[in-house]
Amino acid sequence: MQEQFNRHISKNIQNFYRKRLICPILYLLFTLALFQIFPVLSVISPAKLTHISNMEQQSQKNQVYVSATLSHLKFTGYTKSRFHRVIGYYYYMENKEKRECSIILLTPNACEQGLPEIETLTVYGKILSVDASFTSLLEHLSDDLNWTDSGIQSKVTPYYLSEPDFRYGFGIFLFLLLAGSALYAGLQILFFLSFILRPDFSPPCRKLGHFGKPKELLAQAEKELATLPQLATEDMFITERFFIETSKYGIAIVPIEEIIWIYKHSTLHKLFWRHFNISYTLNITANKHVYIQCPKNIKSDIDGIIDYLSEANHAILVGFSEENRQKIHAMQKSWHFRKKRAAK
Repeated sequence: MQEQFNRHISKNIQNFYRKRLICPILYLLFTLALFQIFPVLSVISPAKLTHISNMEQQSQKNQVYVSATLSHLKFTGYTKSRFHRVIGYYYYMENKEKRECSIILLTPNACEQGLPEIETLTVYGKILSVDASFTSLLEHLSDDLNWTDSGIQSKVTPYYLSEPDFRYGFGIFLFLLLAGSALYAGLQILFFLSFILRPDFSPPCRKLGHFGKPKELLAQAEKELATLPQLATEDMFITERFFIETSKYGIAIVPIEEIIWIYKHSTLHKLFWRHFNISYTLNITANKHVYIQCPKNIKSDIDGIIDYLSEANHAILVGFSEENRQKIHAMQKSWHFRKKRAAK
């Protein structure tokens, strides 16, 4: 028996937080993957596009949000609308060295509602690949110039720069959301690792700080449990001085002398219209506003725990009633009991 319960509480705390590590690790990996998939960092710090012909290379690097200084822009005569509102004006910029031209979509304010020519302009934009609106533009331009579709496509780069699609506010929001999520997951991982390495730092042991030094009380509880528990169920134990729970739903340690109220309530589990079982939850209230719930137990186990604790500490109030609730409320001066309902 002594070997079976040696460091039983610490081992269960470690196992509990090892299992809880899985979710934040997976979420952190998922968040990092989103950073790679979406060009979040690119919108926070746009790359400098030195040559408009380098749009394809920038897009392949996932640096689609860029700043660029453009010159000798000429209006194509076509605009882009969204929800019956003009959001941009299509301009083209020639590259005489490569004998090609690039398309730029400017906001109405940037081009003053469609200036015929713009000498120099610095813009922040998003590099976009061929889409329906771009293809439609080329078709109209080929008709205007009496070119074939293949002929104009050979002269125009397959990427274009869109100023209206540079959504800086949304990029900031997405960055903060992903960065905050990654930070939260990372902090959870660090906390859980610290609880695994030092079980006395974990929340169940920190609650013991209301009644003394957590490390010393944990050691005392471990010693009493390893010696011989006075009452034991599958995951609840009573030693000389402590009530202990080590279930998959959580870990709890509380000195028996600090317990002031115990009661149970039942939960009816059903699938659709069919009831298939009833489980019972042990509720424990201790001094210093410590509240413990031990869910999904069988009635005989909880009844045995309640009987033993009430015998070990005659000051404990047993059972849920309005009278007991009022007494505990007067003792604790807490809102915790204001909305409690009667339990069976």
